[in-house]
Amino acid sequence: MSVVKLDGLVALLEGFPALTGVDLDVEAGEIIFVKGPNGAGKTTLLHLCAGLIQPKEGNGSVMGHDLWSERTEIRKKAGLLSHGNGLYGDLTVLENIIFWTQIAGVEKSEIERRISWALKRMDLDSKLENQKVRSLSVGQKRRASLAVFIVRRPSLWLLDEPHAGLDQEGREIVDELIKESAKAGATVIVASHDLDRVLDLSTRVVNLSGGSVADV
Repeated sequence: MSVVKLDGLVALLEGFPALTGVDLDVEAGEIIFVKGPNGAGKTTLLHLCAGLIQPKEGNGSVMGHDLWSERTEIRKKAGLLSHGNGLYGDLTVLENIIFWTQIAGVEKSEIERRISWALKRMDLDSKLENQKVRSLSVGQKRRASLAVFIVRRPSLWLLDEPHAGLDQEGREIVDELIKESAKAGATVIVASHDLDRVLDLSTRVVNLSGGSVADV
């Protein structure tokens, strides 16, 4: 069964068409690289697949849930890593991770183990995990955002410029996480300007142009 199935999807951004009839079929375990110029609709496509916006026209489902009527279910299962860090500056890294883990509904018996794994995976030591987010560098904030993201273990990874703000080591960690998640059965859709790096990771490239899929 398709993890993402879009048929003639139209979506608006601030009242203007951002996606203009997108057709897309994504299977489990795929790593899809969405490329295109600024304004092509890449971020809107990710937000649509995350259940954050409702389409204007067309049909679509994500993980078997209808994009029109079951977006709440989609949001529970899909993970979106966006441009912003999505963290609370007045909370520590650890407090942010605990907060978002609870919001995601992770079982209490799993929380401590998952948090320990996520912090270690993103190379956030005890000193950093207890610092307030506002005091961190751009790269450290991005690592903290990724720790929040992976602790949920979403079935669908929606990544918007995941390598942005990271040093070489951080970018390599992201690459490893993408490959590991796909191997474990998750589906990954990446929008990025880091063409060479993402091309090496992807199983397929989707080219967005003017809000529609130009080629797959």
